[in-house]
This record gives sequence, C-alpha cells and structure tokens, in this order.
Amino acid sequence: MTLAIVFTILAIILLLLLIKDGFFIVQQQHSVIIERFGKFARFVGPGFHVKIPFIERKAAKVSLRTMKNGFDIDAKTADNVTIGLEVSAQYHVDYDMGSNPTQAGIYRSFYMLQNPVDQMRDFITDALRSAIPTYSLDEVFARKDDIARDVNVIVSEQMAAYGFTIVSTLITRIALPKEVENSMNQINAAQRTRLAAQDLAEADRIKVVTEALAKAEAMEKAGEGIANQRKAIALGIKDSLETIKESGVSPQEANELFMFTQWTDMMTTFAEGQSNTVVLPNDFDSSTSMFKQMLVAQEADRK
Repeated sequence: MTLAIVFTILAIILLLLLIKDGFFIVQQQHSVIIERFGKFARFVGPGFHVKIPFIERKAAKVSLRTMKNGFDIDAKTADNVTIGLEVSAQYHVDYDMGSNPTQAGIYRSFYMLQNPVDQMRDFITDALRSAIPTYSLDEVFARKDDIARDVNVIVSEQMAAYGFTIVSTLITRIALPKEVENSMNQINAAQRTRLAAQDLAEADRIKVVTEALAKAEAMEKAGEGIANQRKAIALGIKDSLETIKESGVSPQEANELFMFTQWTDMMTTFAEGQSNTVVLPNDFDSSTSMFKQMLVAQEADRK
C-alpha cells in the first residue's frame, strides 16, 4: 500500500514536469527557437505551443521589437581636432522569413552572431572613423545628418548578413575639447561684434544721407521761394514804374522816386528793430538837399 502511494506521487510529479516542460506560451512580438537534441528544429511565433519534453528545448526567445543602443565614439577631423560623438542606433531582427528557416532573420540573428550589440558598435566606430577625417570641424557640425545617413547605409549592409535591420543611426551630440569650444565661442562673439558694428555704421550712413537729402531738398525749395519772391518783386516794380510813368513823370524822376521810397521803407523797418538808432548821412551836403526837398514836399501837402 505504501509503495503504491509512492509510485502515484512520483507519477504525478513526473506528469507535472512533463506538462511544465511540454507546454509553453510565446508573447506577442517574440519568437522562440526550438532545438531537438541540440539541433535546430523550428521556431514558433506568439501563442500556445507544445514541444516534446526532454527531447526538444527552447534554445532562445528572440524579440522582434525595435531596440535602441547608444555609443560613445571619438574621431579626429580633417583639421586635426579630436571630437567625441554620441551615437544612437535603432535596430530590430530582420522580419524576412526567407525560402527556408535557415535563411530567416530570426535564425541568423541567433546562430551567426554571438554579441550583436558589440559587433554593431565596432561597425559604427569603423564607419565614423573613416568618414570624419574627410571633414573639417565646421563641416562635421554642418553635415552631421549626412554623415549619420552614410554610416547607416554602410552598417545596415554589414548587419543584414547577421539577420539585423538598422532602422536609423543618429549623431545626437558632438563634444569638443574645452579649449576648442572656448575658441569657437570667442570667434563667434567676434563675428557677431563685427556684424553689429557694420549694422551701426550702415545706420549712421543712412541717417547722414537722409539728412543731406532733406537739407538739399529744403534748400531747393527755399531757392524756388526766393526766385518766386524776386520774380514777384520785379513784376511789382515794373507795374509801379509803369504807373508812375503814366502820371507824366520822366523815367529818371520815376526811378529816383522809387529808389527813395525803397530807402525810406528800409530805414523804417530797420528802426522798428532797434530801440535807439541814429542814422547820419556820410555826405551832409546831400542830406541837406534831401532835407530841403522833404520840407518842400510837406509844405505842398499842407497847401
């Protein structure tokens, strides 16, 4: 009776082990490689599966999701500056199943390459150290994306043989030696200062030119005003002389009367601007004659 119970317990344990080893579930976006007696048998996708206990085993569970790894790589530019590059690579196992299982990306990714991340790092390092020396430091910054695309093409071809697809290779950061970074900042600051000085000089030039044009235009308008004023004065004088001539006065007397009238107007205007003004003639004989003429004229007005 006791022996029967022992055998029953052992049978139950064995059955549980068989169930545990024979039934398994594969998660979404994964694939499991099954080996029989150490040799590749098949690979299975997501879902519930059964394998022969103790004869078949799950050799590997391969993820089909896109993965990312970052690498720090140093390289030297054409102008002999050593820079540090932070590179990010996105990749996944090749989804192509091929004409037979041994050509599938899942098979090659497991059996052909022991450490794919290290191998990918070596490929990217080699490609970058071959490309960077052909560019100057400024060109590396300006063509960073072009360099990354070229590296991605090269590494994709190399990793495809091992069942991996490189989605993208990105240069996320370029690190410079401290002294080089300080020099570049000083150069940039000097360039900005020069541009600012040029802009200020151009603004001053525009201001001077604008003021000169405005002054020239004002002088032109003033000249036109003076010319028009003189023209009007000349026309007025002409009309006045014609009127005086029509009254029977000789041309010489008309001119003398007009000049005397102009002189008195000028003296009146001058006297209005001065509080104490005394005007003396330079020829008293002439002034006496002029004074007598003014007295005669006043006497004539009274009569």
